[in-house]
Amino acid sequence: MSETTLTQQIDTDLKTAMRAKDDVTKLTLRAVKTALTEASKSGGDAHALTDEDTLAVVAKEAKRRRDAINEYEKANRPDLAASEAAELEVLERYLPKQLSEAEIQTLAEAVIAEVGASSMRDMGKVMSPLMDRIAGQADGRAVNQVVRRLLG
Repeated sequence: MSETTLTQQIDTDLKTAMRAKDDVTKLTLRAVKTALTEASKSGGDAHALTDEDTLAVVAKEAKRRRDAINEYEKANRPDLAASEAAELEVLERYLPKQLSEAEIQTLAEAVIAEVGASSMRDMGKVMSPLMDRIAGQADGRAVNQVVRRLLG
């Protein structure tokens, strides 16, 4: 019995959304499918995406929605921000549970101790291994802020 890949799950959910006439889910998953197609064709040679590749594309799409929400809120456009938030909610179904700030801080403190970081100059030495451990479980901006606070 084979396990369903993330791409297959997205395809299945898209079909379900189309049957249920769930426009938000349908449009969001179509955008993800487009991004997945572009990712599989990148580098000039078409290739199958692994679940990790698919997860990275979904995370990138989620980040785009978060950024758009921030911009729409700054521009005083709650209608557009709400639309992006609804799409973000759909995307978050496919992402791993996001770490809390306290969980990020615990991981950051461990990495800082491992690499012997003591100042802002060591930021790069901390961020690379920390982001490898977190891998899609937290926004890079949030991780960066925690590390800056700890090293600052």
